[in-house]
Amino acid sequence: MSTSLRNNQSVLLAAAALGLLGSGVALALFWAPEDADQGFSQRIFYIHVPVALTAYACFGWAAWKALRLLWLREERYDLESYVAVHLGVIFGVLTLATGSIWAKASWDVWWTWGERQLVLFLVLFLFYSAYFMLRYSVEPGRRRANLCAVYALFGVVLIPVSFLAIRLAEQFIHPVVFNADGPQMEDSMFATFLVCLAGTLALAGALYHVELAGKRIDARVRRLRELLA
Repeated sequence: MSTSLRNNQSVLLAAAALGLLGSGVALALFWAPEDADQGFSQRIFYIHVPVALTAYACFGWAAWKALRLLWLREERYDLESYVAVHLGVIFGVLTLATGSIWAKASWDVWWTWGERQLVLFLVLFLFYSAYFMLRYSVEPGRRRANLCAVYALFGVVLIPVSFLAIRLAEQFIHPVVFNADGPQMEDSMFATFLVCLAGTLALAGALYHVELAGKRIDARVRRLRELLA
């Protein structure tokens, strides 16, 4: 893919993210009805859940790129997997932060270790945070790329476990709004959620392309300096 095409993708995704997130926040504040049980504090749902799903998507994308690396042996997939993990960890931080704010506002508790879905997401987050310890403890090269790829693939197993824990837990602080019968919310609330989710995914896509381009430029500059040294 040419550099100009990548730049165009980044610009389009950034513009889409800006428009969708701006629209989503406006819809959440002024159009979607207020929750009967939680009141105004429930509106953070339109940020917290899309951010969490985007974190899962980033980790899944990292695993896909890792699989491509191990299967096709193309070096570029190592960097692409790394960038996806990096973004997943960033969105993981946002998930934990927004979730704690929501819990404090609605249930007067920042965190509870008795809720398995919260703990499992924290385990997922810490697992991928440790990815960077592995990556930077090994010299750059094929061995590091393979180790990181295998690690990213192992981590993707935790995603469905973390996601399903919300539905399998016996006691709930975390509300369940999606089940086998579909979304348990009004149409306006679901539409607002979809706009916010699309905006968050577009933002992740834009950040992915920008960071990937920056890492590639940095690698080229480093190689040029080595040649000139």
